[in-house]
Amino acid sequence: MELLRRVLGVRRAGPAVAAPAQLLFDSAAVPDSRRGDSLLAALDIDAAINAHERWKARLMDYLEGRTAVGLDPALVRRADHSVLGRWLHGVGGEVLGEQPAFPLLVARYQYFHEQAATLVELAQQGEWDKAVQVLNGGYRYGSSQVVLLLKELQRGLVRSLAE
Repeated sequence: MELLRRVLGVRRAGPAVAAPAQLLFDSAAVPDSRRGDSLLAALDIDAAINAHERWKARLMDYLEGRTAVGLDPALVRRADHSVLGRWLHGVGGEVLGEQPAFPLLVARYQYFHEQAATLVELAQQGEWDKAVQVLNGGYRYGSSQVVLLLKELQRGLVRSLAE
């Protein structure tokens, strides 16, 4: 709760302290509604990173045979089909689209999905040596770029809150 107070610039008036949800949505507690939107976007960025990590875990479960659910490479290739992709093309884009790192993030996320689709295709064809090359190459690079760019967006939000 102290973090929310510092980020939002809300000072404790006395022993009665507003609940975090009230700090986010009470216009009296948030002097600038943009700050509340920015904080929510920052929190969504953490959720976006977690969604990306969960998706990668499901892909690895598939590749390592821990799940019977099949994957369609054409759907995997669609970046707007995942939770993170829907967020990027929806609320995330609306709130963060003006941030300098956002267009690069969208491009890197598409690249990541192209690499993931190639990985699935190679695995389905039994081309395990090539699949491992993609996994250790473009797939990991694309994934790390996505996370780094999401964190850069988060840093940009924190900087804008400090202004």
